[in-house]
Amino acid sequence: MPRVLILGANGSIAREATRLFLNETDAELTLYLRDPLRLSSTDSDRVRVVRGDVLDAAALTVAVAGQDVVYANLVGDLERMAESIVKAMSETGVRRLIFISSMGIYDEVSSQHYSSLLDPYRKAAEVIEASDLDYTILRPAWFTDADEVDYETTQKGKPFKGGVVSRKSVAALVVKLAMSPELEVRHSLGVSKPE
Repeated sequence: MPRVLILGANGSIAREATRLFLNETDAELTLYLRDPLRLSSTDSDRVRVVRGDVLDAAALTVAVAGQDVVYANLVGDLERMAESIVKAMSETGVRRLIFISSMGIYDEVSSQHYSSLLDPYRKAAEVIEASDLDYTILRPAWFTDADEVDYETTQKGKPFKGGVVSRKSVAALVVKLAMSPELEVRHSLGVSKPE
């Protein structure tokens, strides 16, 4: 029964991933977020809700301790958040990190350059890639609300394929990676719906 810490647990992908974890796995979840009142029902004996900020090093370290997987789905000062996550995981010996970023951070999307808009995502990825963690960075395309799991991935250094992907698809990939932690270790994956 893997223990999964979800940072930014009220995000749209994180909510979908939580549902999939509970319906399709035996994972025990810790939902970590600044305002737990924003969560909808969490009536499960496999869910623990923790109020906290990723930039609060002490609180984050306590939440990370004893986990098997940390899944981060965050917005804000992503570089500092990545630094905080890497530090907490290093201090507690937790190795597996799944981190949601954005397509375009390596200028891998043909004919589109987002420059400074993607700097926070790019800098966070640099922090994670410089760590010794067993990370997987996910770089999804623009999100849709389609009720489908239909995605393909591309490795860092390869041209990005497609332009959209459903939130449900990204959540399904998160769950797959969390439940099979040996997959895509130290990789950065573009995620999109096959064209």
